[in-house]
Amino acid sequence: MTDAAHVRSRGEGGGSGSSKRDLTYPPLPQALVVGVYDNHTHMEIADGIGDGGDGPLEYREHLDRASSVGVRGVVQVGTDLATSQWSASIAAREPRVLAAVALHPNEAPVLDAAGTLDEHLAGIAELAALPRVRAIGETGLDFFRTGEDGRAAQVRSFEEHIRIAKEHDLALTIHDRDAHDAVVEVLERVGAPERTVFHCFSGGPDLARLCAERGWYMSFAGTVTFKNAQNLRDALEVAPRHLIMVETDAPFLTPTPYRGRPNAPYLIPLTLRAMAETLGTDVSMLAAQIASNTETVYGAWDAEPVTVAE
Repeated sequence: MTDAAHVRSRGEGGGSGSSKRDLTYPPLPQALVVGVYDNHTHMEIADGIGDGGDGPLEYREHLDRASSVGVRGVVQVGTDLATSQWSASIAAREPRVLAAVALHPNEAPVLDAAGTLDEHLAGIAELAALPRVRAIGETGLDFFRTGEDGRAAQVRSFEEHIRIAKEHDLALTIHDRDAHDAVVEVLERVGAPERTVFHCFSGGPDLARLCAERGWYMSFAGTVTFKNAQNLRDALEVAPRHLIMVETDAPFLTPTPYRGRPNAPYLIPLTLRAMAETLGTDVSMLAAQIASNTETVYGAWDAEPVTVAE
């Protein structure tokens, strides 16, 4: 399974699988002068039609396109035990990839009902010990898809992921959907890891100020480019520069002007340039700051060698 080109398709893992979408990949954007990292992507998800009508890009194709436009590396993120194992396997053989491993909050109630949540959490803890696994995530709370009856399992899973992150001195990557107050409550009650990241930051200026006070990182995705997301641009403006990062969450959340088409790490320059415009700053200066922030959170991509030959 870890040698598979993809673990799942977009339709299996959330998001729209509608045949009405334009499934062609957007063109390469203008390359960055100063490189950055995509600190949250899902290359295990098959989505999109390649050049010449071929199938979805495989991880090496994603990385080669990203490298060509100044994206220096990615954090490949798991959402269940299978995708976390795949992520760790790719990071072990590809120097441009670090891994994050976790059970997505929406997985927790399903596993709890099946009586296998503890077993799967133990699997995540085992992966956390691997040298190129640098984060526990994405974990957190999602009250958009999970109702009241599943929240206790989500909280228990979230708390265990926090424990694993602190035990292994790893970053914590948070999925927070319609659950800002509850996520903050858990982090403050249990104690947040030293490096805590709100992936695909979805709050407004108030949450950004709270994160700033606590030293929590805010990672902005293509959503910050959407016309109806002024609250995210307002949050970006109040976020300290040393606490911001950039991501794709590919294949989801493709930035303007390609919203709805497949997303990929090579599209990071579009989001970064939009962020620089919002902040009224130079793109290269912002890229340098974000690259530094990202390495502070996850460590250097070459700090541990790959251990599996291609």
